[in-house]
Amino acid sequence: MSKKVIFIPGNGGGSPRDNWFPYLKQKLEQENIQVIAEEFPDNELARESFWVPFIINELGADEDTILVGHSSGALAAMRIAEQHKIHGSVLVGACYTDLGIETEKQSGYYSRPWNWQAIKQNQQWIALFASQDDPWIPIAEARHIHVNLNCEYHEYTNQGHFGGDYYKESFPELLQVIMSNLQN
Repeated sequence: MSKKVIFIPGNGGGSPRDNWFPYLKQKLEQENIQVIAEEFPDNELARESFWVPFIINELGADEDTILVGHSSGALAAMRIAEQHKIHGSVLVGACYTDLGIETEKQSGYYSRPWNWQAIKQNQQWIALFASQDDPWIPIAEARHIHVNLNCEYHEYTNQGHFGGDYYKESFPELLQVIMSNLQN
C-alpha cells in the first residue's frame, strides 16, 4: 500500500491551505504521494473530540499515513499516535502543556498525561520542528517533547511559529524529512 500524507492545521481558523502547506502538497504530489488537505471542523478551538474522530474516520488515517501537524495539529497527531498505528508524523510548533491559555485548555488535548511510549511505539518515525523565537510556544516545550519521544529534532532560531506573523511559503527541510523517511 502506498503512503498518504494528511495535513493537520493549527487552531484559530487555520487551514491546510495556509503557510507552507500548499508548497508541501505540490512537492509531495510531484512524487506521486497522495496528500489530504481538507478543511477541519471546529477549526477555531481544534477540540480533540472533533479532530481525532475526523482524522481517523473521515480522512482515513491508518498505518500507511504520515500526519503533518502544525501547532494544535501536532497535538492531534500525538494523541492519534497514542491509540492508533500510523506510519510516521511531523510535528511543527508543538507543545505539551496548555501554556495557561484558556482556549488551549478547552481543546481537550491536555486533559490527561501524555503516553510518550505509545506515541513512539505506534509509528515508525517522528520528526519535530521548533524555533527559539516562536511567539506562542517556549522552546522548552519542544525540547521536552524531543526528550520524551527521542525523535528526529530540528531547532531553528528564526522561524517563529512556522506561519502566521512569520509566514513561510516553503519548507524544504520538512519535505526532505518526509522523503528520506519514505525511502527507509
